Amino acid sequence: MTEQQSIFLAKSAVKSHDLEHKRKLAFNINKYNESVVKGKRQFADLDYARRKAKNVKWKTIEHLDQYLEEFEKKFTSRGGKVIWAETAADAQQAVLQICKEKNTRQVVKSKSMVTEEIHLNDFLAEHGIESVETDLGEYIQQLDGEAPYHIVTPAMHKSKEDVARVFYEKLGTEPNLAPKEITQIARKNLREKYITAEVGITGGNFLLADIGGVCVTENEGNGRLTTAFPPTHIAIVGIEKMLPSVNDLHLFWPLLATYGTGQNVTVYNTIFTGARKDNESDGPDDMYVIILDNGRTNLLRKEVRESMYCIRCGSCLNACPVYKNIGGHAYGATYSGPIGSVITPHMKGMEEFKHMSYASSLCGNCTEVCPLKINIHEMLLENRIISVTENLNGFTENAAWKVWKQSMMNRKLLNLGRSGLKNKVVNMVFKDSWAQNRSGVQFAEKSFNKMWKERR
Repeated sequence: MTEQQSIFLAKSAVKSHDLEHKRKLAFNINKYNESVVKGKRQFADLDYARRKAKNVKWKTIEHLDQYLEEFEKKFTSRGGKVIWAETAADAQQAVLQICKEKNTRQVVKSKSMVTEEIHLNDFLAEHGIESVETDLGEYIQQLDGEAPYHIVTPAMHKSKEDVARVFYEKLGTEPNLAPKEITQIARKNLREKYITAEVGITGGNFLLADIGGVCVTENEGNGRLTTAFPPTHIAIVGIEKMLPSVNDLHLFWPLLATYGTGQNVTVYNTIFTGARKDNESDGPDDMYVIILDNGRTNLLRKEVRESMYCIRCGSCLNACPVYKNIGGHAYGATYSGPIGSVITPHMKGMEEFKHMSYASSLCGNCTEVCPLKINIHEMLLENRIISVTENLNGFTENAAWKVWKQSMMNRKLLNLGRSGLKNKVVNMVFKDSWAQNRSGVQFAEKSFNKMWKERR
């Protein structure tokens, strides 16, 4: 058993029995699910929209190299700078180099899962640079010393009482503040950071090849403040976020908003094509786009290529019975839930993270709710196949499956497994997995096969 698997099992065992945690998670997810039903009504033919979006992403990924080069050419033609980062360390060093050139002591950061992926906040802190999260959910998590819990809603597992506690403990505010009061305090604190920060860092929901644009989608306006006040804007974006054209946004923006939060369209949708022009009143003096691989090209293998279509709406997490029981932190990875279980083993190492693909019931609900009809549950199964064919399973596991296979294929061997023997196997051999949290299993004295023979 790997270290990551041990951590996953330990955290899952705790969270799956934490009824209060599951109550909060279910409450927040149900709120989103109710909104998503309403948001879907904006589509005259939702199935057609989903199929069309999937075809666009198929075209993009099949010609990804061409679109990436086209994006770089268009973006740099207006004075922007593109940096290619093969690894997380490359991206970190690129950001640090820019910050040093700008004599940076503080950066403000709009919500970005890719910066969580490369652990940018901790890296900058090691070099004496303060990185401040400006999305309210991310800000709460940063104050509490926790990573985001959900792709779209970082503080999904917290109640309003939990948030009030965090502000009381970390900022010395009055206890038991109302959500409106908490928001105003966060707004006041963060407004000062926007003005004093030398660099603003964002992610990017989409890259547009034909115009060399970076799309940032958000609901709080913090993304625009992060890019308007600081003199330098750095956007860090994964290669999979590419779209061929700005004309594709009329389809992808509503799909992302509907399946992410249930909105018709997100409140703030901005396209950045470079630094401030001479005739513009605000915006950065310099803009950099760091295009990140960090294991994403491993996802181009045919078994899991569809995972590159993901637009990070988070709908598969909200639908997953496993995620709803163990939460986001148990996975031990930046990307949790079904889609995280598909991509993380390829991005961070199959041997260490293959267990994530086994943390699924394969019910298919993730595939059903995906706006791009990505076959998530089938790719989870493919990951399991890959881990077996690459001999990543231990001797004990392989031996157990061989015994099981031989038994299931031989009627006489099955009949030998009388009820007493079956009871011992399940209740004693598997006492640390099956029997630990369940009442003992008692098989019937007579098998169906035996009763059938007696009947005849």
